[in-house]
Amino acid sequence: MFHSRKATALVAVVALLAGACSSSSGTAAPASNAAPASVAAAGCKVGVSWNNYAEERWAKWDEPAIKAALAAGGATYISNDAKSSSETQATNVENLITQGAKVVIILAQDGTAIKSSVTKALGEGVGVIAYDRLIEDPGALYITFDNVEVGRMQARAIFAAKPKGNYVIIKGNSADANADFLRSGIQEIIGAAVTSGDIKIVGETYTPNWDPAAAKTEMEQFLTANANKVDAVVSENDGMAGGVVAALTGQGMAGTVPVSGQDGDAAALNRVAAGTQTVDVWKDARALGKAAGDAAVAMCGGTTIDKVAGVKNFDSPGKNKLNSILLTPIAITKDNLNVVLDAKWIDKATLCQGVTAGAVAGC
Repeated sequence: MFHSRKATALVAVVALLAGACSSSSGTAAPASNAAPASVAAAGCKVGVSWNNYAEERWAKWDEPAIKAALAAGGATYISNDAKSSSETQATNVENLITQGAKVVIILAQDGTAIKSSVTKALGEGVGVIAYDRLIEDPGALYITFDNVEVGRMQARAIFAAKPKGNYVIIKGNSADANADFLRSGIQEIIGAAVTSGDIKIVGETYTPNWDPAAAKTEMEQFLTANANKVDAVVSENDGMAGGVVAALTGQGMAGTVPVSGQDGDAAALNRVAAGTQTVDVWKDARALGKAAGDAAVAMCGGTTIDKVAGVKNFDSPGKNKLNSILLTPIAITKDNLNVVLDAKWIDKATLCQGVTAGAVAGC
């Protein structure tokens, strides 16, 4: 899919990432992820199946990082786009293998629907990386950010701003396991307050394809149903947060109701600076892309997924033991906007557009 981390943790994370990315950002890829120079990946094709390439971050951050890591390891990049169709994605994975891909990186539209394609790929000796979204197959290497912690970070910031009141929770796509990982993290933070009655959840829904327009409609409906008596919104990503803020703006409530998000979208970071979004959990996609590219290079060279550098065991919701690489996110609030500026994730003009000079640090 971020918020005020302890200073020591931040320093450690930034230091760790310095060796994994070209610029010092706040999100850590395991420093040991770099594939050994001796890996014989020259000529190996790595295919990437994007679920929906139209989303801002894939082309801007993830893909360039994957390409750079593959190029450094001597591998070739090929890709296609499912355009939010699980049926198309199944065909796309097959096409990548037909084109000669020895490893496929899959950003799943539907983690369950794609399982048969993964089984087939593995049966043909093709390595599989489940990228950013869970696929319940022990044969696939799962590389993502710690999405339960993302949910905790979102909820911590919102709970700190509004420890009591009426909450709305805007979740992502129901077919994406990340939506439930996030929700479990949210529950860890606000569960006790819900039980005690300090917090009342007056609206909660999944959002098809994490769609901002759908999130706006959902939020408008929750506002109407509750006569605008909504005190806080936990939105699971930035695109949907944009829809939520648009709905709040329509009722003159933007900036008074805390809203969360994740991904580090430019518009969302600008909303944090402007005060209409409380927290943006930042997942440096450059680190994620590099981790996946490096892992693919290692797999091309014959490294089994359990021996890929940085891999740890992950107990999945489906009770599978998966080989996984989990990266650490950072919560961005108005108090630490310098983190994304220093990492050159966003420039000052974009971050501070429309923000009164001196209103927040960094602007």
